[in-house]
Amino acid sequence: MSGLKVLQIGPVVSVQDMGRPGLLERGISQGGAADTLALAEGAALLRQDAGLAALEMGGLGGTFEAVGALRIALTGAPMLATLDGEALAWNASHQVAAGQKLVIGAARRGVYGYLHLGGGIDTDSMLGSRAVHLMGGIGAATQEGDFLPAGPDANQETGLGVVAEDRFSGGALRIVESFQSGLFSADVLSRFGSTAFTRGGRANRMGVEMVSDGEGFSAAGQLNILSEVIAPGDVQMTGDGKPFVLLRECQTTGGYPRIGTVLPCDLARVAQASNGAALRFEWVTLEQGLEIQARHDAYVKSLPSRCEPLVRDPSDMANLLSYQLISGAISADADPFDTGVNT
Repeated sequence: MSGLKVLQIGPVVSVQDMGRPGLLERGISQGGAADTLALAEGAALLRQDAGLAALEMGGLGGTFEAVGALRIALTGAPMLATLDGEALAWNASHQVAAGQKLVIGAARRGVYGYLHLGGGIDTDSMLGSRAVHLMGGIGAATQEGDFLPAGPDANQETGLGVVAEDRFSGGALRIVESFQSGLFSADVLSRFGSTAFTRGGRANRMGVEMVSDGEGFSAAGQLNILSEVIAPGDVQMTGDGKPFVLLRECQTTGGYPRIGTVLPCDLARVAQASNGAALRFEWVTLEQGLEIQARHDAYVKSLPSRCEPLVRDPSDMANLLSYQLISGAISADADPFDTGVNT
């Protein structure tokens, strides 16, 4: 069985896929990859299904040894990556030979990088998913000495690259009104949409703190709110009116007021925002939100057609001389019409 042996590993690394939708009634939130677009990008680069599991690396990767030959792809937050000491392109797929060492360092931008294997990471499935749910106690973070088995890989294509959509530097978060938006006054809703926020220091796979100057964003009667169902993207206010954007491992119910819900297509921008990144909320109608999400979904479906062969720098190619760069040679002094054949 091919796969990767974990020699060293960062502190927040786990196997993730699209999670476990439909289990809220059992008290289990969806979980899954913080950046689902990165899953789709990796699947497109390896020509495989986006539902396969990959390794999510929060801030720092690790060192891995290939057991058997396998294909890999690297997506999400750009990280320094080398294979036996040679630099690897990010947002690209690569061939790895048995025994080679893959080293993935710190993120240069963003938070979560992803390591994909051809055939996916074939760990045990639980409740219909291989995703580790850290807060729910399903599975465990990846540890030194673990083995990440690759599933069956019918494809052999590598050397593809894709131009990734930038979601690593903050920016606008489209938000729609939700069930509790009416608890906030029109002035508070307007001020929320015009306030400049930064990503705070309190953040994990459950949610991200949003920090701003000035007073908080309080709702009327917020101390009397009953617990209700919560979904990823909900913007929940603490008692002092500080917003948190809830992510894939958020709790399933809660009694803090929620001012609105960030569109699913913008959640990767929240999860990938580095500490201090500038963020702002942009109110859109439900109809506008559905149209924006539909365009995003169409973009995701088009990713396989956007992958193109990598253009490699000859100065970085250690095996340059193994390529047939020309099919023949001629002399500058020779007569190009002289075939050497007498007629």
